Amino acid sequence: MSKYTPLTRHLANRDLERIAMTFDQIEKLLGFPLPPSSRKHRAWWSNNPSNSVMTKAWLEAGYQSEQVDLEHEKLVFARLNAVEPERALAQTPGGDHPIFGCMAGMITIGEGTDLTEPAYSDEDMEGFLDAPTAALGGAAT
Repeated sequence: MSKYTPLTRHLANRDLERIAMTFDQIEKLLGFPLPPSSRKHRAWWSNNPSNSVMTKAWLEAGYQSEQVDLEHEKLVFARLNAVEPERALAQTPGGDHPIFGCMAGMITIGEGTDLTEPAYSDEDMEGFLDAPTAALGGAAT
């Protein structure tokens, strides 16, 4: 059980599309202060499940963070339509929906691969774009 489970349960037990909360309300619910970075960095509240254990708390409840206001220390949790909160918590011991991770291990990227490098050179694309449609296996126009 995560120390953020009280937030997961709080959100999952609500039948609301949007739940506005202050950072103080979240801290009272959890019983401990949020880390200082939560008040300094908008990214701390991102919806990336790899971001932090706290992020998983609201995602598992079927919500995402929105309208994060660091200056006034408040945000809105908005319901994700694809997840039914009660079922998401009950389906697996960790609370993850069974579809999460179903493709894990299916693709491997070789060490040293630069994923930002274009797959084709400008010369390759120029030849492709200038080629007649019929030569590419399509219908001639």
